[in-house]
Amino acid sequence: MATREGLPAYLFCVYIAFVSSYFILQVHGVKKCIEKPFPGQSFVCVCNSTYCDDIEPNTRVELPSFALYSSSKGKDRFSKSILKVTKNLPQAENVWMVNRNVTYQKIKGFGGAFTDAAAINILSLSKPTQDKIIAAYFSPKEGIEYTIGRVPMGGSDFSTREYTYADSPQDFQMDKFALAEEDLKCKIPVIKQALSLSSRNVSLFGSPWSAPGWMKTDNSLTGKGSLIGQAGDKYHKAWALYFAKFLEEYKKQGLEFWGLTAQNEPSDGRISHFSFNCMGWTAESQRDWIAADLGPTLEERGHGDVSLMILDDNRIWLPGWANTVLQNATAAKYVKGIGVHWYLNWVAPPLTLSKTHELHPDYFLLATEACSGSFPLEKHVVMGSWDRGEEYTHDIIQNLKNWVVGWVDWNLALNGTGGPNWAKNFVDAPIIVDAKKDEFYKQPMFYHLGHFSKFIPEGSVRIEAEPESSSPENLDVVAFLTPEKSVVAVIFNRSDQDVDVSLYDPGVGYMNLTSANHSIMTAVWWPVAHI
Repeated sequence: MATREGLPAYLFCVYIAFVSSYFILQVHGVKKCIEKPFPGQSFVCVCNSTYCDDIEPNTRVELPSFALYSSSKGKDRFSKSILKVTKNLPQAENVWMVNRNVTYQKIKGFGGAFTDAAAINILSLSKPTQDKIIAAYFSPKEGIEYTIGRVPMGGSDFSTREYTYADSPQDFQMDKFALAEEDLKCKIPVIKQALSLSSRNVSLFGSPWSAPGWMKTDNSLTGKGSLIGQAGDKYHKAWALYFAKFLEEYKKQGLEFWGLTAQNEPSDGRISHFSFNCMGWTAESQRDWIAADLGPTLEERGHGDVSLMILDDNRIWLPGWANTVLQNATAAKYVKGIGVHWYLNWVAPPLTLSKTHELHPDYFLLATEACSGSFPLEKHVVMGSWDRGEEYTHDIIQNLKNWVVGWVDWNLALNGTGGPNWAKNFVDAPIIVDAKKDEFYKQPMFYHLGHFSKFIPEGSVRIEAEPESSSPENLDVVAFLTPEKSVVAVIFNRSDQDVDVSLYDPGVGYMNLTSANHSIMTAVWWPVAHI
């Protein structure tokens, strides 16, 4: 028997099966997740050169309707539904008042780091698959629309070797300063591709891990060591010049930077035998160097508009570190913000961030690094881990509720080991790459991040969202007013139970929904009629 232009019956059946599966996966133009489950965990979404799941556009919905995007441990990934607003009192016990008249901080955005390791992994794939992985993060049609990118200034542990841009001894004038092959052939091409795909402004900021060994007290990029000498001397002026040269060399490549951090984790370089790239500073030495060297050098060379951030380390150092630097008027005039990492958060409560904001309201707080699987005895990469996604969302919400203006993940992509990393300091990432199969896997962390980054663009303002009565311990809501005048609320349920929730916007009505157990949801509505 032959069917459809003479195809043998069995081939026709194969054809029908393929077409049917395609239309099941691609509903209304939206490509659904190809699930790959893992025992004891949730699942990842598999992407390759020809297919990757995406997200239904966040197009305006007129009242009395609102849009709801859902992801859950059990099944959903950015599943969109349109629900109705009601004026009637809800049956739900958990009513959250969303008050657009009470505002807090303006949002900078969300993003990740263009490390050597991330770029190497992305470029290990075929060109069509490379395009899909970058689009997953930055494309308005296919991705979660990151707006911040962190760039290591030279090597970090997530490099394949130890290096800086000025490894020639005694080069105080930085005459031999040069970007590395890792920049020119890996990071810069990936960054340019990301920026070309984005419809939003993407802000880049640089962070150094270590000065060249010849400039340091231990003559090494690792271990306990700091810059030789003191602020104002030739070593400190040369290190400030290094920052300016970095900006200038990247500008020659067509890339300009919004920000810089003065040092990645300055506390690391005060630990004996520290195992990867680091350099030690105290708050006092960082203050003095910024005041005498870094600030003036950046200003003199035309980089005074770059947003300089202090700390770039764990919040256990706050508010003390900020007090020490910012109470010095000379140093303070060169500083725009404070960078914080998420490690050791259990030592210092999130209110530490609010306290720092209260003391220094003119300086923004930005979460500049986070990752899972970094501590001893932890498994570095856990495929399909919903728990790690929940850890991300919990931290993001805690940060946002305490005046932080954005949240930046660590490596954009890693391999199945959690590298490459020359120091074997392997960790997890929202996207895991399998170069041999020319595939990548979007972890639950990716979707948790997307519930914020996709819907809360730069310029959004956090607004009040509070329960009208007591709320379950593992339920949380955070809300924003965007520049497009939509209201965005993220609903997060860490519990084992489904929870009925109602969002109440007094000018709009009640938005009733069921928050599934172990889920994250983003609700979007437009309170003002479109003219």
